[in-house]
Amino acid sequence: MDTPFGEPSAPVTIGTVGGLRVAFMPRHGVKHQFPPHTLNYRANAWAFKQLGVERILGPCAVGSLQSQVEPGQFVFCDQLVDRTNGRPSTFYDGPVTTHISFADPYCPTMREFAIQEARGQDLAFHDRGTMVVIQGPRFSTRAESADYAQRGWEVIGMTQHPEVPLARELEMCYLNISLVTDYDVGVAGEVAPVTHEEVMRVFQENISRLRELLFRVIPALPEARDCSCATALRNARLEA
Repeated sequence: MDTPFGEPSAPVTIGTVGGLRVAFMPRHGVKHQFPPHTLNYRANAWAFKQLGVERILGPCAVGSLQSQVEPGQFVFCDQLVDRTNGRPSTFYDGPVTTHISFADPYCPTMREFAIQEARGQDLAFHDRGTMVVIQGPRFSTRAESADYAQRGWEVIGMTQHPEVPLARELEMCYLNISLVTDYDVGVAGEVAPVTHEEVMRVFQENISRLRELLFRVIPALPEARDCSCATALRNARLEA
């Protein structure tokens, strides 16, 4: 696909899950060739919107910032904190000024149904959490990680911003499913520095559980959207 913002990370694959039409795109590219700070987030979101996508399920691998959030567990985040820089993060650079409401970044309806399905699947999970999004591609220093942990944030990742606000600007719902792959280095106690190899090892060990969860959540979602995500642009624009 082509978009006004260039090419997305990969071709979009379209299929069916539970009788529903579903579009899939690997955000890092087919060969995971795009690091998080270089992703064309706007093209990815725009491509989905062009196809008529209304809801996005965004699974990702994350590090834990709290000892009770353990590797192998899932977190359905309800908040995020942006610590990135230089990433184009809006579609609306003028001349019409647009301010979306972003107090609650993730769709509450999607979270509710995903949590219900996780319970039915008997998964170890946390029903809420704050994701701090760092620039990458490097991992955090011990001081940075300790700061995030002391603030009470649960998990750390590199892709949720601007992916989530861009979806909101296009009035698409967004669900985050975080798979915890490691303890970040700021967690209390002796924690070995995280490595990409360890992240991928734990992710691969749990990919089947994540896939099953996704295939349960998709057909469980209600057809109608009555959440605020669907009308995010209402009263958001300042027009002369």
